[in-house]
This record gives sequence, structure tokens and C-alpha cells, in this order.
Amino acid sequence: MYLTAQARRLMQLGQKFHLPYFANARLIATTQTVHGFREQDPSFATRIIHGAQEPEQWSDGNPVVMPISLTTTFKQPAPGKFLSYEYSRLNNPSRNTVERVVASLEGAKYGLAYGSGMAAITTVFNLLSPGDHIVSSVDLYGGTSIYLKQVADRLNIKTTFVADVTDPANIEKAITGNTRLVWMETPSNPGLKMVDIEKVAEIVRRRKDVLLAIDNTFLSPYFQRPLELGADIVMNSATKYLNGHSDVLMGMLLTSNDGVHDRLRFLQRTIGAVPSPFECYLLNRGMKTLPVRMRQHMENGLAVARFLENHPSVERVLHPGLPSHPQHELAQRQCYGHSGMVTFFLKGGKDECRAFVKGLKVVILGESLGGYESLVKIPALMPETYQLDVPVNLIRLAVGLEYVGDLIADLDQALRAVRSS
Repeated sequence: MYLTAQARRLMQLGQKFHLPYFANARLIATTQTVHGFREQDPSFATRIIHGAQEPEQWSDGNPVVMPISLTTTFKQPAPGKFLSYEYSRLNNPSRNTVERVVASLEGAKYGLAYGSGMAAITTVFNLLSPGDHIVSSVDLYGGTSIYLKQVADRLNIKTTFVADVTDPANIEKAITGNTRLVWMETPSNPGLKMVDIEKVAEIVRRRKDVLLAIDNTFLSPYFQRPLELGADIVMNSATKYLNGHSDVLMGMLLTSNDGVHDRLRFLQRTIGAVPSPFECYLLNRGMKTLPVRMRQHMENGLAVARFLENHPSVERVLHPGLPSHPQHELAQRQCYGHSGMVTFFLKGGKDECRAFVKGLKVVILGESLGGYESLVKIPALMPETYQLDVPVNLIRLAVGLEYVGDLIADLDQALRAVRSS
């Protein structure tokens, strides 16, 4: 069994001081690499539980769980003077805590919380001015695509959509003299295409006044940390894996750039698209189990992907953890693992896809992803305003935390029913 340097050191200490817990390699095996991906920081789970939220920071009784600060305003000692807080749109103890927690997970200096993922995304675009230019991928979250095509374009902020972002040279060719932002999703939605963040960051750094922003929603900071690879801004729809319980709507922006942070903070306070203290409490609560959840999403997702890859009703499967994925090697080099996101192509067309999702009994047909429940979606059959340029037989699975045997049995019976009809 492969063990990290830290794990080996713990074993040596255990043997030296006769501590059986540390001497047992199997008890610290969670520090090993997962399915060939990058080696995870074993202290991630500790940081998410204790980081940026010491009980002593709260004023009354050192509570272990972060209190919910529902106040909208704070008493000032004198006109125009205030202590730590002034008004909850500007800052709030509950929101500030969750911002620091997520920042620590992404390895960022600053974190900023928003009322939704789209609120976070549009705040990044608000950094730009009329006449500026954006480079983005075609394979993109529907809400982002709609904003760029129907809102930013109307404000004279034009976007070049690059068809193949798996080749960094294509991104470089799309950058012009007035480009101010390169916006990438990796893995992308719903095609699970991987962008080489490090190479794209090198390209962007050679240009003056161009920022690289990465949507990290599909992996969360547990499986990918784009700031480590040179990104300027990271966006997470905290609604998804960060919270993990399908009961919070929130977005996060992370950066270590002082100037970018100051501009984003001004926009956050001025536009006012901030989450409530209760949602911040729920997000902080949900994140405590992020490492455990993500590892199970990974295991379930891989098992489902391998099953689908060998099913006679399935044309093709996309999962970065499979050797068949076009960017499998990049995913292993760039990521710490992969989530429960699986994309596959069903043999057939609209009728077969509709019959398949209708036949599912455990997997739920619904929007979103990253919760404990498994969800399925057919992007090409969404309402017209959200329709993406994807094949009609493409099906996106967000594999949840159910017993994987039940998930595979459910998928199998639905696929067989379509095949026999």
C-alpha cells in the first residue's frame, strides 16, 4: 500500500513510542493518493473543522458551533465610528467566518460570499467595462452562457467562445488587445472537458491586465485548487458540493490578489447580492463533512461510470477517472480526485432519453448537483432559454451518496427497459 511521507513518519513515531494507532498504516491510509490522482493534503479535514472559527472569537461562552448573527446593524461607539462591524450588507460575523473557512480550503488569501452562484459569477463580469473582451469555453454552465450572450453582450462586453479549450493554444489565439478576462470551467458542464490550468495561467500572465477565473464547482477545493496552478479568481457554486445537502443557495469567490479582492469586495458591498447569516451557518455546517462526502462521491461515481462504460445501451461515457477519458492524464496530474459527475451518451434520441429518465426509480430527474441524492439531467431537453449546444442523447449524472449497488441496479433496469421497448 502506498503511503505518503507524513504517513510513514507517523508510523515511525508509533513504532518508536509504542503507539499502535500511528503504527498501523491502514488507519492512516486516507493520506494516500486516490485512483492515481494527486496526493491530497491529509490536514484538509482538520482545517475544514477548525480553521478560521476558533471558539474564542465569539463573545459569549466560547461556543464550538458558529452562532448565527441575525442582526442587521451594530452599535457604534461614536458617530462615523464602529468596532468590527457596521451593517450586515457590508459585513457580518456569520458571513465573514464562512468566507475565511472557504478561503483556507482553496489556499486563498480572501473569500467572498454571495447569495447564489450566479451572483458570484456576474460579480466577476462586473469587473469589466464596456469595450472589454472575454474569452470563454463553449461547453459552459447555462446561466453563465446566457449572461454572456444576452446581458454582457448588450453592455458591449463581447465574448469569444472557444470550441476546444483542451488545447491551450486555442485559448491563446482567442485573446486580443482588449481581452480582460479568461473564464474557464474545468471539468466543464456538461462535457467534462479538462483545461490545463497551469498552461493557460502561463499564457494569461504574459498579457497585461488579463485575469484568469476558474469555475471549480464540479470538483470543489477538495479535488482541485486552481489558485495553486496560477488562477487569479476561483468561483464555487456553494449550493453544490461545498454545502452538499441541497438546502442552501450560495456562491463563493476566492482570490489571493489584493487588488482584485478590493475591487470584488467593493462590488459585493455595493451590489449587495449577499447571503443571509442563516445560509452561511448552514454552509459552514454542511462543509464539515466535505472530505467524507467527496471521497464517497468519487467511489460511487467511478463505479457507476465503469458500469455504464460496459452497458450495451450506452454509446460512450465521460469521467476523468477513466483511462478512456481524453484528458485522463491531465486530470490525474491536476486534480486530487473527481466528484460524482458522470456524462454518458445513450444509444438513441429524444424518445429513448425521455423513456430512460422516466424509468428511473432511485435517481431523481432534477436540476443542480452535489447533494447527497443522485440526480439526472438531459441538457438538450431543458427549456429553450437554458438550452446548450449539446447532443440530444447526452445525459448528465450527479452520482450521490446512496448505496452504489442500488444506483447501478436502478440505472440498469431503466436502460434495459429502453432497449427492450
